[in-house]
Amino acid sequence: MAVRIEQVDLPGIGVRHDVLTETGRRVSVLTHRSGERTLAVFEVDDPDSCRDPVTLTDDEAEALAELLGASVMLGQLSALREAAGVYTEQIVIAADSPFVDRRLGDTRARTRTGASIVALLRDGSVVPSPGPETRLQAGDNVVAVGTRTGLDSLTRIIADGAN
Repeated sequence: MAVRIEQVDLPGIGVRHDVLTETGRRVSVLTHRSGERTLAVFEVDDPDSCRDPVTLTDDEAEALAELLGASVMLGQLSALREAAGVYTEQIVIAADSPFVDRRLGDTRARTRTGASIVALLRDGSVVPSPGPETRLQAGDNVVAVGTRTGLDSLTRIIADGAN
């Protein structure tokens, strides 16, 4: 199963990135315009009800990101906000994806969905503009840009090879 990280622009506040877990929990990181970050977990029954938000310093956020194997790539891409129906999203390559140990070009992502893969996050490093020969590995985060429909299709393709 592919993991989705969704970006929500909060006018006047900042940007929130959400991960919806298999159990239905929403875990979010809110990056305020001031640079402050808040980690939040939401109730399953009420997605607007946050339990115990935790404000993180830069050092704490960096340490947590390293522990989770994340990258600062999303922060760099946050300047590329949702504009004119274009979204930025991370899709995790699951161990059971048909594209593990295959070339990125084998996905035919842009041809099949119109979405562009603009970076690959792997082991705490960033592979910007990966070429079609780049081999995908379980746990890689594919950073893609496209329409909502295109990104939904790309998520399905990466998860099970289907459109």
